[in-house]
Amino acid sequence: MANTYTQLYVHYVFAVQNRQTLIRENWQTDLYKYMNGIIEQQGHKPFAINGMPDHVHVLVSMNPTQAPSDLMYHVKRSSSLWINENKYVAGKFSWQEGFGAFSYGKSQIAKICQYIENQQKHHTKKTFYVEYLAFLKLFDIDYDERYVFKPIE
Repeated sequence: MANTYTQLYVHYVFAVQNRQTLIRENWQTDLYKYMNGIIEQQGHKPFAINGMPDHVHVLVSMNPTQAPSDLMYHVKRSSSLWINENKYVAGKFSWQEGFGAFSYGKSQIAKICQYIENQQKHHTKKTFYVEYLAFLKLFDIDYDERYVFKPIE
């Protein structure tokens, strides 16, 4: 086959270091725009970005030339540098190691976008910790609960 044709949709979830509530409303939209640019620069198509003060959800149509871990490296590294350069937080901002990556089919994209866009409403009923464990269980991902999140120090 002469060309590569793919349809890869990945929903990423990642947290602020120690799950601290550091992402503020007054710069949150700019952060998501910045992340959007990083994702596009890496050759992917972002569909939705939203989150809460302690975590972010991103839905991406992936280009198969880059591994999910490489994309997350660039998104998390560049965005944390941007947050620190703009002095949006006291001290040093960083993302927690690791991330969740969950794949979806094209028919599910509208529903996942809506879920991501409604994070604030969703989290009035469910904590991030409970939400994340539910994703791991839904996707039948083996995990050790002791290592799902770095303990708050």
